[in-house]
Amino acid sequence: MELTRRLLTKPAVVRHGYLDVLGESTAAPAPTFAQRAMNSPFVATVYEGLWRPTSFFVASGVTTRAEERRAADALRLRSAKTLLDVACGPGNFTGPLAERLSTGSLAVGFDISEPMLKRAVADNSGPRTCYVRGDARDLPFGEETFDAVCCFGALYLIPEPYRVAREMIRVLRPGGRIAILTSYAGQPPPINFALHTTARLIGLTMFDRRAFVDLFTEAGLVDVEQQTQRALQFVTATKPG
Repeated sequence: MELTRRLLTKPAVVRHGYLDVLGESTAAPAPTFAQRAMNSPFVATVYEGLWRPTSFFVASGVTTRAEERRAADALRLRSAKTLLDVACGPGNFTGPLAERLSTGSLAVGFDISEPMLKRAVADNSGPRTCYVRGDARDLPFGEETFDAVCCFGALYLIPEPYRVAREMIRVLRPGGRIAILTSYAGQPPPINFALHTTARLIGLTMFDRRAFVDLFTEAGLVDVEQQTQRALQFVTATKPG
């Protein structure tokens, strides 16, 4: 926790086992049904074991274990010393990915939802993990802080997702890797229409094939790669050294 505190550019207090840079009176913005769900203690309880594995397998056909292996390989965690998992939820990726880091390394899970972070501390803590509460649109870390930065299954929920992605790039070190898993609107027209309609109703954003590929390229990242599966896309890139 003290190592993480030294990485922060804002003061933080310890609350429920995580570092909080927002303060007790600051509530997570939740204007949509989907965002309200992510701030629900009930959803936080069932998310890791039931909600997330089931919904993402239906959306992509990829199991949670396969996702973890793909993420670890894409982020090159064997050579990384610091990892930032943005919108980490209950730490369902932060914890397993931290185990793939070398001794003395650090995985920071970052989220705005207090119920999610409480579950993360309870279920996915370890000697290489620390959790921080804050707003991903203004990451409280200096430029070029982390060797690897990721965001899995959350950008379509977050207000100003492109601003969040640019913040992720900002805190990534030269030579570091970035990886995101998010929605993909590339299906045949009838399916695409149904996906967009449903997404609007519950407050999700559907991104097209070029959205993050172009954002990463325009930001100067290299080795940009994209995989699409059903309604999800996995995009990775490297920040030049």
